[in-house]
Amino acid sequence: MKKLLSMVLIMVLLLAGCAGNKASSGSSKGGSGNAKGYPKKAINVIVAYEAGGGTDSGARIMLPYVEKELGVPLNVVNKPGGGGWIGWSQLANSKPDGYTIGYINTPNFMTGYLDPKFKRKESLESFTPIANHVTDPGAIAIRADEKRFTTIKELVEYAKKKRLTATSTGVGSDDHYASLKMNDQLGTKFEPVQNKGSAESVTSVLGGHVDVLFANVGELMSLHKEGKIKIIGVMNKERSSFLPKVPTLEESGYKVYSWSARGLAAPKGIDPEQLKVLQEAFEKGIKNKEQVEKMGKLGLQVQYLGGQDYKNLLQSDEDEVKKLGKLLGW
Repeated sequence: MKKLLSMVLIMVLLLAGCAGNKASSGSSKGGSGNAKGYPKKAINVIVAYEAGGGTDSGARIMLPYVEKELGVPLNVVNKPGGGGWIGWSQLANSKPDGYTIGYINTPNFMTGYLDPKFKRKESLESFTPIANHVTDPGAIAIRADEKRFTTIKELVEYAKKKRLTATSTGVGSDDHYASLKMNDQLGTKFEPVQNKGSAESVTSVLGGHVDVLFANVGELMSLHKEGKIKIIGVMNKERSSFLPKVPTLEESGYKVYSWSARGLAAPKGIDPEQLKVLQEAFEKGIKNKEQVEKMGKLGLQVQYLGGQDYKNLLQSDEDEVKKLGKLLGW
């Protein structure tokens, strides 16, 4: 009888030990492998520009691939206005619980806190970088039926003599800097007309309200191929693989460059384990070959950068904006 009781007791202890090991293993996996079950619900992704623009289109193509990695929906929330800072202010001031993240667009992003007249308390340190998604060079386009100038050289010569209005997606945006750089370096007389995003820029030029369209390759390629507008120059050191027949400004003798880098960030203070989950999911989503091909069809050049590489890009863009501040009278 004593032997039987001893055997039963031993079996009970062994079973309890196994159960404890399983519970311990499950707890460890939940705590480090997936940030205690994160994410458990949908995540909002703020896009600081209107629907239909380059950032919005790229986000809607890429995010479904990240959803598959995270297992929850990623909802695009458009917050246009203020040169992007309607959305970025909301992002910076959101609860850092991992359920609100957003796109940040450089160099537009830096202007909003470096320009002293805005007196913003936010800075690069108010955000936690996740990953870079797209690097999109600037482009200059005109109406398809434009007769005053049909090439970049003709445009520059005309703009040296007469004032021309030019689109801009906000004060200190990459489009704004592009026309200011041309005025500064080439003696042109472009007058920026501010709007909420590239979709509004296109409409204003097609409607004849603004003379010249400054935007990015990804925002204009489809319209160019459809013959609705004509891209006459790309503001990059090399021709765009999406527009091999369009010359760069450098080829025409104008060393003026412009680009927009679009990546994702969370509010400062996000839990490191949640950040790790997001970084790993976005790396897989951004590098997904199907996603890259879909982005390419829109003329959007995917350039994944994560960790310190992305932080270095943001710091470099911030340094560049500081140099350009003099063109805005800072």
